[in-house]
Amino acid sequence: MEDDVESRLMVTIKDAARISAAFPLSGVMEAFEELSTFLKSRRRMELRLDTFCEACSLVSVLFGCLGLAFKFAEIEYAAKVHDLMEASKRYATLYNILDLDIANERVKTQGSHTRNLRRVRQGLDLIRAIFEQFLSSDDYSLKDAATTAYTQVCAPYHTWAVRTAVYAGMYTLPSRDQLLLKLNETDQTAGKKMRRYINAATPVIEYIDKLYTSRNISLDW
Repeated sequence: MEDDVESRLMVTIKDAARISAAFPLSGVMEAFEELSTFLKSRRRMELRLDTFCEACSLVSVLFGCLGLAFKFAEIEYAAKVHDLMEASKRYATLYNILDLDIANERVKTQGSHTRNLRRVRQGLDLIRAIFEQFLSSDDYSLKDAATTAYTQVCAPYHTWAVRTAVYAGMYTLPSRDQLLLKLNETDQTAGKKMRRYINAATPVIEYIDKLYTSRNISLDW
């Protein structure tokens, strides 16, 4: 029964991936709504790592739509997702990779799966925060939205050099209209889908955080 549920979830997310080729925001939104629904309705079931990675891989396209300013984030995020996807060939669930790194005392070691999962989680949260800021006002520019979101989500964990480079790059971000064009959305359709992503991504992010806190791993890194 559990395998059937997981199989259906993976099929649905792969369908979302096909949609994302023409409508990136739609694909990401639908994939994370499926993950969110699964986590809410199957509280005793663990989320498979390959299914999680399949959904997360779609988010790379959103970073790409933000242009050169977030190229570093796109590259780093994609590399971390790729590492976890490779790990999914050996480990079934998110639980498994954390427990492995805890046993080997390498939770925060550079390149560990647990550390990479933490960075992927930050990527999901960064997109959520950008959308949240973007929707806070019709006059809010993407530069303002991205700057505020980055300051909240990622800046506390980055070095001075990285923060300086990111803030300087904010001036190269596309305009609000240019972003909508890249997403193949109107202001109205994008707004609805961004809100749905925010609502769907939040429980996924909380699920990941709980994996850490339930093992007495802090979140301040």
